Formats: sequence, C-alpha cells, structure tokens
Amino acid sequence: MDNRVEVREFLTTRRAKISPDQAGLPAIGPRRVPGLRRSEVASLAGMSVEYYAKLERGTLAGVSSGVLEALARALQLDDAERAHLLRLAHEADGSNAVLRRPRRPKPVPVRASLQWTLDAITTSPAIIGNDRLDLLAANQLGRAMYCDAYTDPAKPPNFARFTFLDSAAHRFYPDWELAADMTVANLRTAAGKDPHDKALHDLVGELSTRNDDFRRRWGAHNVRTHGAGVKHFHHHTVGDLTLAYESMDLRADPGLTMTIYAAEPGSATEDALKLLASWAATAPEQTPAQEQQPS
Repeated sequence: MDNRVEVREFLTTRRAKISPDQAGLPAIGPRRVPGLRRSEVASLAGMSVEYYAKLERGTLAGVSSGVLEALARALQLDDAERAHLLRLAHEADGSNAVLRRPRRPKPVPVRASLQWTLDAITTSPAIIGNDRLDLLAANQLGRAMYCDAYTDPAKPPNFARFTFLDSAAHRFYPDWELAADMTVANLRTAAGKDPHDKALHDLVGELSTRNDDFRRRWGAHNVRTHGAGVKHFHHHTVGDLTLAYESMDLRADPGLTMTIYAAEPGSATEDALKLLASWAATAPEQTPAQEQQPS
C-alpha cells in the first residue's frame, strides 16, 4: 500500500469526523465539506497551517513523536486510531521494518497443542484466527457456532469473505451493519500493522472488487482494537446468542489470537449453548479447515 496515500486519506477522514462544536470551536461561515478546516486542526495542534497541510498530503517521514501526539489530540483519535497513526509514521520513516514480525520461511499449520487446548474447552465456543480474519482452528462448539462459514473444505473460513460475500451472514449477524463496520476496521488495523502482507492486499482487492459495501467502508479508514466485549449472533438451529468474548494474543505464535465466548450463567444463551453442544454432537462434523490449509 502507498504510505503517502494511506496517511492522506486517514488524516482527511479523521478531520471530517470532528465538528467545530466537538472541538470547542465556533462554527464560522459555511463549510463545503464536513468536519474541521485544516486551519482549525493546525491551531488545535499548535502548528502552522502550511505544516499541517504538508502532513495531510502524506509526508510523515521525520515527524517527531511530540508532533504526532499533538496531532492525535487535535483530531481526538482514540487508542486504535492513535496506534494506527504511529504505525503509519514508522512506515514513512522506514523504521517499521524493525517492528514487523519476522516472516516464516514457509507456511505451517496451527500447532497440534493449540488444537488440543481448544478441544479442552467443552462448554464454550473457542476459536483461533489471524489478523486477516481467517478462522484457523476451533473447538467443537466453535465449529458448530460458525458452521455457516465452513463452505470450502480446501481453505479456512474467512470472516471478511463470510460477512460480505455470503448471504447467510445477514441472518447470522442480527446487526449486520455493525458487524460489517467492525470487520473492515479490523482489516484496516491489520493493514497498518503489516502494510506488506500480500495475502491481505489480495483479500482487500477481492472484496473491493466484489462488494460495494466493503469498498465504501474500506474508504472510511476506520480502525479498531478489540480484546473483550459482547457479540450477538443468530444461529439457524438454536436461535439468538448473546455472548461475552475475551481475545488473547498467542505469545508463541505472533499474529494469532484465541477468542473464547461465554454465556451469562442462568441466561437463555447458556441454555442455547447446551442445545448447540447436543446438536454439534449429532450433526455431521465440520472439517477443521486448519487440517486442510496452513495458516
């Protein structure tokens, strides 16, 4: 990805999201486009308009951490957006090369011990994925919950492809718009972490070509980080599920994340998970994609 283009579009979209009122500024005169003017961002960040315009044109190389922090404050960036800006600056400097995780010489499958760990979790869905949103491994309940995504035994399911290219996703995610926004923001964050990930570039290119909703969201340059929260699903067999989730980075496998879902004790979702476990024990087994395709 072109770093200058990424910087320009990221800063432009962040500026467009902030109204003068949100920034504590008077709204003087008509505005041709939403958000703050360049002069207003420059004033809030304590820099000249010319210097800010240079930054917004994509020139972040050599910019000090103090300037980046001032820019983050002026644009009211959240933690995920601030981290994304810093990664863009590192990439502009060429210093991101030392931050990038080393590439494996050849693809390797998910380790057997990770699958054993997943299989030891018997009362909650548990999965392992990567930054490209590939679903690489799951326990029995995880495969049962995401069974709609297992459509091709030759490669692992991918949550972005499922969300934007499979009609079942609109039933599976009761709030599909929110799920779509989160999916694209996660991919944007992954692209910032490793802008040279060819597989991610190919995925983004495929989805941009095939789906207008994805292309529009990708152009918004939203990013996010998530480690815990609550998600809502609608399973075709057991109905609505409201599940808390915890996501953990795997120290021995950089780039992989384990996510475990749990129902509130005594809730209807807890009963639904028990029903899902019974269904999974008798339904045809989904082929674990990680046995077919290396990560």
